[in-house]
Amino acid sequence: MTFSVDLSYNSFSGSIPQSWMNLEDLFHINLWNNRLSGEVPRNFFDLRQLEVINLGRNNFSGTIPSKMSKHLQVLILRSNQFEGYIPPQLFNLPYLFHLDLAHNKLSGSMPECIYNLTDMITFHVDSWSSAIIELFTKGQDYVYDANPNRKTIDLSANNLYGEVPLELFRLIQVRTLNLSHNNFIGTIPKIIGGMKVMESLDLSHNNFFGEIPQSMALLNFLEYLNLSYNHFNGNIPIGTQLQSFNASSYIGNPKLCGAPLSDCTTEEKNPKTTMPSTDNEDDEECIRESMYLGMGVGFAVGFWGICGSLFLIQKWRLTYYQFLDEVGDKLYVSLMVKLNRFHKN
Repeated sequence: MTFSVDLSYNSFSGSIPQSWMNLEDLFHINLWNNRLSGEVPRNFFDLRQLEVINLGRNNFSGTIPSKMSKHLQVLILRSNQFEGYIPPQLFNLPYLFHLDLAHNKLSGSMPECIYNLTDMITFHVDSWSSAIIELFTKGQDYVYDANPNRKTIDLSANNLYGEVPLELFRLIQVRTLNLSHNNFIGTIPKIIGGMKVMESLDLSHNNFFGEIPQSMALLNFLEYLNLSYNHFNGNIPIGTQLQSFNASSYIGNPKLCGAPLSDCTTEEKNPKTTMPSTDNEDDEECIRESMYLGMGVGFAVGFWGICGSLFLIQKWRLTYYQFLDEVGDKLYVSLMVKLNRFHKN
Protein backbone atom coordinates (compact mmCIF):
# COMPACT_ATOMS: atom_id res chain seq x y z
CA MET A 1 0.00 0.00 0.00
CA THR A 2 1.36 3.42 -0.97
CA PHE A 3 1.58 6.25 1.53
CA SER A 4 2.64 9.88 1.74
CA VAL A 5 4.78 11.95 4.12
CA ASP A 6 4.01 15.63 4.69
CA LEU A 7 6.41 17.47 7.02
CA SER A 8 6.05 20.88 5.40
CA TYR A 9 6.13 24.21 7.25
CA ASN A 10 8.19 23.08 10.22
CA SER A 11 11.68 23.85 11.46
CA PHE A 12 13.29 20.47 10.92
CA SER A 13 17.05 20.59 10.39
CA GLY A 14 19.71 18.08 9.43
CA SER A 15 19.67 15.80 6.40
CA ILE A 16 17.36 13.17 4.95
CA PRO A 17 17.93 9.87 6.82
CA GLN A 18 19.50 7.09 4.79
CA SER A 19 16.84 4.75 6.17
CA TRP A 20 14.24 6.52 4.02
CA MET A 21 15.66 4.65 1.06
CA ASN A 22 13.70 1.64 2.32
CA LEU A 23 10.34 3.40 1.88
CA GLU A 24 9.64 1.67 -1.41
CA ASP A 25 5.90 2.39 -1.29
CA LEU A 26 6.29 6.14 -0.69
CA PHE A 27 4.47 8.03 -3.45
CA HIS A 28 4.35 11.60 -2.06
CA ILE A 29 7.02 13.39 -0.01
CA ASN A 30 6.57 17.02 1.06
CA LEU A 31 9.40 18.69 3.01
CA TRP A 32 8.56 22.23 1.88
CA ASN A 33 9.82 25.13 3.99
CA ASN A 34 12.11 23.57 6.59
CA ARG A 35 15.80 23.95 7.45
CA LEU A 36 17.04 20.69 6.00
CA SER A 37 20.47 20.63 4.39
CA GLY A 38 23.16 18.42 2.91
CA GLU A 39 23.03 16.24 -0.18
CA VAL A 40 19.90 14.26 -0.91
CA PRO A 41 20.69 10.51 -1.11
CA ARG A 42 21.06 9.59 -4.78
CA ASN A 43 18.53 6.75 -4.67
CA PHE A 44 15.89 8.86 -2.98
CA PHE A 45 14.64 10.29 -6.29
CA ASP A 46 14.42 6.78 -7.73
CA LEU A 47 11.97 5.25 -5.25
CA ARG A 48 9.78 3.33 -7.64
CA GLN A 49 6.37 4.64 -6.53
CA LEU A 50 7.27 8.32 -6.13
CA GLU A 51 4.92 10.68 -7.94
CA VAL A 52 5.46 13.91 -5.97
CA ILE A 53 8.79 15.24 -4.63
CA ASN A 54 8.63 18.61 -2.89
CA LEU A 55 11.92 19.66 -1.28
CA GLY A 56 11.44 23.38 -1.86
CA ARG A 57 12.65 26.13 0.49
CA ASN A 58 15.36 24.25 2.32
CA ASN A 59 19.13 24.30 2.06
CA PHE A 60 19.83 21.08 0.16
CA SER A 61 23.00 21.01 -1.94
CA GLY A 62 24.74 18.83 -4.51
CA THR A 63 23.65 17.97 -8.03
CA ILE A 64 20.32 16.76 -9.37
CA PRO A 65 20.59 13.01 -9.99
CA SER A 66 19.99 11.67 -13.47
CA LYS A 67 17.92 8.71 -12.29
CA MET A 68 14.34 9.51 -11.27
CA SER A 69 11.18 7.55 -10.59
CA LYS A 70 9.49 6.91 -13.94
CA HIS A 71 6.16 7.77 -12.30
CA LEU A 72 7.24 11.25 -11.20
CA GLN A 73 4.64 13.93 -11.88
CA VAL A 74 5.68 16.84 -9.63
CA LEU A 75 9.29 17.84 -8.89
CA ILE A 76 9.85 20.94 -6.73
CA LEU A 77 13.45 21.75 -5.75
CA ARG A 78 12.90 25.49 -5.53
CA SER A 79 15.04 27.73 -3.29
CA ASN A 80 17.89 25.40 -2.40
CA GLN A 81 21.59 25.20 -3.27
CA PHE A 82 21.53 22.61 -6.05
CA GLU A 83 24.25 23.15 -8.66
CA GLY A 84 25.61 21.68 -11.86
CA TYR A 85 23.76 20.86 -15.07
CA ILE A 86 20.12 19.89 -15.48
CA PRO A 87 20.33 16.18 -16.36
CA PRO A 88 18.76 15.44 -19.77
CA GLN A 89 17.11 12.36 -18.27
CA LEU A 90 14.86 14.70 -16.31
CA PHE A 91 13.10 15.61 -19.57
CA ASN A 92 12.38 11.99 -20.41
CA LEU A 93 9.77 11.60 -17.66
CA PRO A 94 6.48 11.00 -19.50
CA TYR A 95 4.17 11.99 -16.62
CA LEU A 96 5.97 15.10 -15.32
CA PHE A 97 3.70 18.15 -15.48
CA HIS A 98 5.13 20.42 -12.75
CA LEU A 99 8.87 21.22 -12.80
CA ASP A 100 10.18 23.90 -10.43
CA LEU A 101 13.98 24.26 -10.17
CA ALA A 102 13.96 28.01 -9.52
CA HIS A 103 16.38 29.84 -7.24
CA ASN A 104 19.27 27.41 -7.23
CA LYS A 105 22.80 27.49 -8.68
CA LEU A 106 22.18 25.42 -11.79
CA SER A 107 24.30 26.17 -14.85
CA GLY A 108 24.70 25.07 -18.46
CA SER A 109 22.17 25.07 -21.27
CA MET A 110 18.68 23.65 -21.47
CA PRO A 111 18.65 20.08 -22.86
CA GLU A 112 17.29 19.71 -26.40
CA CYS A 113 15.18 16.71 -25.40
CA ILE A 114 12.70 18.84 -23.45
CA TYR A 115 9.97 17.90 -25.94
CA ASN A 116 10.01 14.42 -24.40
CA LEU A 117 7.94 15.84 -21.54
CA THR A 118 4.92 14.40 -23.30
CA ASP A 119 2.50 15.25 -20.49
CA MET A 120 3.18 18.93 -21.22
CA ILE A 121 1.34 18.58 -24.53
CA THR A 122 -1.56 16.51 -23.18
CA PHE A 123 -4.87 17.73 -21.80
CA HIS A 124 -6.37 15.55 -19.06
CA VAL A 125 -10.12 15.17 -18.78
CA ASP A 126 -9.81 13.71 -15.28
CA SER A 127 -7.86 16.03 -12.98
CA TRP A 128 -5.64 14.62 -10.25
CA SER A 129 -5.40 16.61 -7.03
CA SER A 130 -4.02 14.47 -4.21
CA ALA A 131 -1.37 17.10 -3.34
CA ILE A 132 -1.36 20.79 -2.46
CA ILE A 133 1.58 22.79 -3.83
CA GLU A 134 2.72 26.39 -3.65
CA LEU A 135 3.18 27.78 -7.13
CA PHE A 136 4.81 31.04 -8.15
CA THR A 137 2.88 32.24 -11.18
CA LYS A 138 1.47 35.49 -12.54
CA GLY A 139 4.06 37.38 -10.51
CA GLN A 140 3.10 36.04 -7.09
CA ASP A 141 2.69 32.93 -4.95
CA TYR A 142 -0.46 30.83 -5.08
CA VAL A 143 -1.51 27.61 -3.39
CA TYR A 144 -3.03 25.10 -5.79
CA ASP A 145 -4.10 21.52 -6.02
CA ALA A 146 -1.51 19.64 -8.06
CA ASN A 147 -3.70 19.55 -11.14
CA PRO A 148 -2.12 17.87 -14.19
CA ASN A 149 -3.75 20.49 -16.41
CA ARG A 150 -1.90 23.30 -14.63
CA LYS A 151 1.42 22.52 -16.29
CA THR A 152 4.41 24.51 -15.07
CA ILE A 153 8.09 24.97 -15.95
CA ASP A 154 10.03 27.32 -13.68
CA LEU A 155 13.82 27.53 -14.14
CA SER A 156 14.16 31.13 -12.97
CA ALA A 157 17.04 32.62 -10.95
CA ASN A 158 19.79 30.21 -11.94
CA ASN A 159 22.93 30.51 -14.09
CA LEU A 160 21.53 28.89 -17.22
CA TYR A 161 22.67 30.14 -20.61
CA GLY A 162 22.54 29.55 -24.37
CA GLU A 163 19.58 29.43 -26.72
CA VAL A 164 16.30 28.02 -25.51
CA PRO A 165 15.46 24.88 -27.53
CA LEU A 166 12.69 25.44 -30.07
CA GLU A 167 11.02 22.32 -28.69
CA LEU A 168 10.17 24.16 -25.46
CA PHE A 169 7.68 26.31 -27.36
CA ARG A 170 5.98 23.18 -28.74
CA LEU A 171 4.79 22.20 -25.25
CA ILE A 172 1.38 23.61 -26.06
CA GLN A 173 -0.35 22.81 -22.76
CA VAL A 174 2.10 24.71 -20.52
CA ARG A 175 0.32 27.41 -18.53
CA THR A 176 3.25 28.87 -16.57
CA LEU A 177 6.70 29.37 -18.09
CA ASN A 178 9.33 31.25 -16.10
CA LEU A 179 12.91 31.52 -17.43
CA SER A 180 13.70 34.88 -15.82
CA HIS A 181 17.01 35.91 -14.24
CA ASN A 182 19.28 33.69 -16.32
CA ASN A 183 21.59 34.29 -19.28
CA PHE A 184 19.50 32.88 -22.12
CA ILE A 185 19.93 34.32 -25.62
CA GLY A 186 18.08 34.08 -28.93
CA THR A 187 14.75 35.23 -30.30
CA ILE A 188 11.18 34.31 -29.40
CA PRO A 189 10.01 31.92 -32.15
CA LYS A 190 6.74 32.43 -33.98
CA ILE A 191 5.45 29.05 -32.82
CA ILE A 192 4.93 30.51 -29.34
CA GLY A 193 1.50 31.48 -30.68
CA GLY A 194 0.57 27.80 -30.43
CA MET A 195 0.83 27.87 -26.62
CA LYS A 196 -2.74 29.09 -26.49
CA VAL A 197 -3.44 28.15 -22.84
CA MET A 198 -0.44 30.09 -21.53
CA GLU A 199 -1.42 32.20 -18.52
CA SER A 200 1.95 33.41 -17.22
CA LEU A 201 5.14 34.09 -19.21
CA ASP A 202 8.28 35.57 -17.66
CA LEU A 203 11.45 35.94 -19.77
CA SER A 204 12.77 39.00 -17.94
CA HIS A 205 16.42 39.69 -17.09
CA ASN A 206 18.01 37.64 -19.87
CA ASN A 207 19.71 38.43 -23.18
CA PHE A 208 16.88 37.69 -25.60
CA PHE A 209 16.86 39.92 -28.69
CA GLY A 210 14.99 40.63 -31.91
CA GLU A 211 11.35 41.51 -32.47
CA ILE A 212 8.42 40.23 -30.45
CA PRO A 213 6.56 37.92 -32.88
CA GLN A 214 3.06 38.93 -33.96
CA SER A 215 1.87 35.44 -33.00
CA MET A 216 2.12 36.39 -29.30
CA ALA A 217 -1.05 38.42 -29.80
CA LEU A 218 -2.83 35.05 -30.10
CA LEU A 219 -2.20 34.19 -26.44
CA ASN A 220 -5.69 35.15 -25.33
CA PHE A 221 -5.43 33.59 -21.85
CA LEU A 222 -2.20 35.38 -20.96
CA GLU A 223 -2.71 37.17 -17.63
CA TYR A 224 0.90 37.95 -16.75
CA LEU A 225 3.76 38.94 -19.08
CA ASN A 226 7.27 40.12 -18.25
CA LEU A 227 9.78 40.69 -21.06
CA SER A 228 11.70 43.44 -19.26
CA TYR A 229 15.47 43.91 -19.31
CA ASN A 230 16.40 42.09 -22.50
CA HIS A 231 17.43 43.38 -25.94
CA PHE A 232 14.10 43.28 -27.79
CA ASN A 233 13.55 45.86 -30.53
CA GLY A 234 10.93 47.07 -32.96
CA ASN A 235 7.23 47.60 -32.45
CA ILE A 236 5.23 45.72 -29.83
CA PRO A 237 2.70 43.70 -31.90
CA ILE A 238 -0.76 45.18 -32.06
CA GLY A 239 -3.27 43.09 -30.15
CA THR A 240 -5.59 43.75 -27.26
CA GLN A 241 -3.77 41.23 -25.10
CA LEU A 242 -0.25 42.69 -25.42
CA GLN A 243 -1.37 46.32 -25.13
CA SER A 244 -3.30 45.56 -21.94
CA PHE A 245 -0.13 44.98 -19.91
CA ASN A 246 1.60 47.71 -17.95
CA ALA A 247 4.69 49.36 -19.42
CA SER A 248 6.74 47.63 -16.70
CA SER A 249 6.32 44.40 -18.68
CA TYR A 250 8.55 45.84 -21.42
CA ILE A 251 10.97 48.27 -19.73
CA GLY A 252 14.71 47.76 -20.04
CA ASN A 253 14.52 47.22 -23.82
CA PRO A 254 15.73 50.61 -25.17
CA LYS A 255 14.91 49.79 -28.81
CA LEU A 256 11.41 48.51 -28.11
CA CYS A 257 8.51 50.86 -28.82
CA GLY A 258 4.77 51.08 -29.32
CA ALA A 259 1.90 50.94 -26.83
CA PRO A 260 2.10 50.74 -23.88
CA LEU A 261 5.57 52.28 -24.41
CA SER A 262 6.27 55.43 -26.43
CA ASP A 263 5.40 55.61 -30.13
CA CYS A 264 7.90 54.28 -32.65
CA THR A 265 10.04 56.46 -34.90
CA THR A 266 10.47 55.53 -38.57
CA GLU A 267 13.77 53.82 -37.83
CA GLU A 268 12.32 51.86 -34.91
CA LYS A 269 9.39 50.62 -36.99
CA ASN A 270 11.81 48.87 -39.37
CA PRO A 271 14.57 47.58 -37.13
CA LYS A 272 17.39 45.33 -38.17
CA THR A 273 17.46 42.31 -35.90
CA THR A 274 20.93 42.18 -34.47
CA MET A 275 22.63 40.43 -31.65
CA PRO A 276 23.18 42.46 -28.51
CA SER A 277 26.31 44.61 -28.66
CA THR A 278 29.44 42.51 -28.38
CA ASP A 279 33.10 43.22 -27.83
CA ASN A 280 33.83 43.61 -31.59
CA GLU A 281 33.66 47.39 -31.52
CA ASP A 282 35.99 47.48 -28.54
CA ASP A 283 38.40 45.13 -30.34
CA GLU A 284 38.45 47.32 -33.46
CA GLU A 285 39.09 50.43 -31.38
CA CYS A 286 41.89 48.63 -29.57
CA ILE A 287 43.51 47.59 -32.89
CA ARG A 288 43.22 51.15 -34.22
CA GLU A 289 44.85 52.60 -31.13
CA SER A 290 47.63 50.00 -31.29
CA MET A 291 48.33 50.91 -34.94
CA TYR A 292 48.61 54.62 -34.18
CA LEU A 293 50.80 53.92 -31.18
CA GLY A 294 53.05 51.68 -33.28
CA MET A 295 53.43 54.38 -35.97
CA GLY A 296 54.37 56.95 -33.35
CA VAL A 297 56.87 54.69 -31.65
CA GLY A 298 58.38 53.68 -35.03
CA PHE A 299 58.86 57.30 -36.09
CA ALA A 300 60.45 58.23 -32.77
CA VAL A 301 62.79 55.23 -32.80
CA GLY A 302 63.85 55.87 -36.42
CA PHE A 303 64.35 59.61 -35.96
CA TRP A 304 66.34 59.39 -32.75
CA GLY A 305 68.20 56.33 -34.00
CA ILE A 306 69.66 58.30 -36.93
CA CYS A 307 70.15 61.59 -35.07
CA GLY A 308 71.59 59.84 -32.03
CA SER A 309 74.06 57.91 -34.15
CA LEU A 310 75.25 61.09 -35.91
CA PHE A 311 75.62 62.83 -32.57
CA LEU A 312 77.50 60.02 -30.79
CA ILE A 313 79.69 58.52 -33.56
CA GLN A 314 82.25 61.08 -34.86
CA LYS A 315 83.16 59.15 -38.02
CA TRP A 316 79.52 58.95 -39.10
CA ARG A 317 79.01 62.59 -38.32
CA LEU A 318 82.04 63.69 -40.46
CA THR A 319 80.95 61.44 -43.33
CA TYR A 320 77.43 62.86 -43.15
CA TYR A 321 78.70 66.48 -43.23
CA GLN A 322 81.07 65.65 -46.12
CA PHE A 323 78.14 64.16 -48.02
CA LEU A 324 76.08 67.31 -47.46
CA ASP A 325 79.00 69.50 -48.68
CA GLU A 326 79.35 67.45 -51.86
CA VAL A 327 75.63 67.61 -52.55
CA GLY A 328 75.67 71.37 -51.93
CA ASP A 329 78.63 71.90 -54.28
CA LYS A 330 77.00 69.91 -57.06
CA LEU A 331 73.75 71.81 -56.70
CA TYR A 332 75.64 75.15 -56.76
CA VAL A 333 77.62 74.26 -59.90
CA SER A 334 74.52 72.98 -61.68
CA LEU A 335 72.61 76.14 -60.79
CA MET A 336 75.39 78.48 -62.01
CA VAL A 337 75.69 76.63 -65.35
CA LYS A 338 71.97 76.97 -65.96
CA LEU A 339 72.03 80.68 -65.09
CA ASN A 340 74.90 81.35 -67.57
CA ARG A 341 73.00 79.59 -70.34
CA PHE A 342 69.92 81.62 -69.52
CA HIS A 343 71.83 84.96 -69.74
CA LYS A 344 73.43 83.99 -73.09
CA ASN A 345 70.06 83.26 -74.60
